[in-house]
Amino acid sequence: MDRNQEIALTQMRKSVEKLGSSTESFGEKTLMRFLIARSMDPEKAAKMFCQWKKWRAEMVPLGYISDSEVADELAAEKLYLQGLSKSGHPIMIVKVNKHFPSKDQVQFKKFVIHLLDKTIASSFKGREIGNEKLIGILDLKNITYSNVDTRGLITGFQFLQAYYPERLATCYLLHMPQFFVTIWRFVCRFLEKATQEKIRIVTSEEEKEEFIREVGEDVLPEEYGGRAKLVLMQDVAVNY
Repeated sequence: MDRNQEIALTQMRKSVEKLGSSTESFGEKTLMRFLIARSMDPEKAAKMFCQWKKWRAEMVPLGYISDSEVADELAAEKLYLQGLSKSGHPIMIVKVNKHFPSKDQVQFKKFVIHLLDKTIASSFKGREIGNEKLIGILDLKNITYSNVDTRGLITGFQFLQAYYPERLATCYLLHMPQFFVTIWRFVCRFLEKATQEKIRIVTSEEEKEEFIREVGEDVLPEEYGGRAKLVLMQDVAVNY
């Protein structure tokens, strides 16, 4: 960590205290995520950090969302957790053709928290470092209009931006049908530039080969060009 980062961290901690909160029990790696997300501005990072702490206390009072709280969403068997990529990032796959917009938005928000928390937690054994990132793969193969959940997509990405800063390594979109292009353009209006830069739409053979190479054949399921089997998220045990 260079001198400028150390100064920014010190200033951020002071700003958090001025806002009536504390950075105690949070390491430098965690705080740095907020600083990076706010262009190394200590005051903006402190505000974001305090909002995150308040949100976590309200939405995740136990520190995690249990399977039983999101049983309906898990029952659709649309979510998979595949282990670590070549660069050490946990891989989450969503089969969008098994997803239908939720009528219970509170449970859906809990589901988003559950899948993000569990994916991140699957990347470490023992203690979290604080700077772990994830790879998301959205498989749009065979989707119909009934699977389209614009609100859900926006909610997921906004949660990432507001409450999981610097947690996304890359998000790959596979098998995007033509009708979804307009929908995706609308969703992108709600995404920060930094988020959009981490999203890769895979279409050409060259892009597919790069996708396989970057993620790794050992953990990618066979249907995506790898050698692994799909593993349902609820079948993966993690330590929060």
